Amino acid sequence: MDKRLFLTVFASVFLAEIGDKTQLATMAFASGTTSRWTVFAASAAALVLAAGIGVLFGDLVARIVSPRVLTTAAGVAFLLIGGWMIWRASYATA
Repeated sequence: MDKRLFLTVFASVFLAEIGDKTQLATMAFASGTTSRWTVFAASAAALVLAAGIGVLFGDLVARIVSPRVLTTAAGVAFLLIGGWMIWRASYATA
């Protein structure tokens, strides 16, 4: 196993998931039940399945499109989304 890749992916996904809708939904389910381990297991299984689908889809796309193009496209998409969110926020406060 590539430890550097593992740590990079772990840190990226962990930081991306903190405070997102998935975590908020999981907190809501956990607050409404005494079976917190069931909520944990179901949430973890759902995240593993979603990640698995992402890996499979990523592998299929990588067979068609070069990794350099994918990396560039992902970076541009994140920048555009970030810019759009800042633009919307500046008009929402006006």
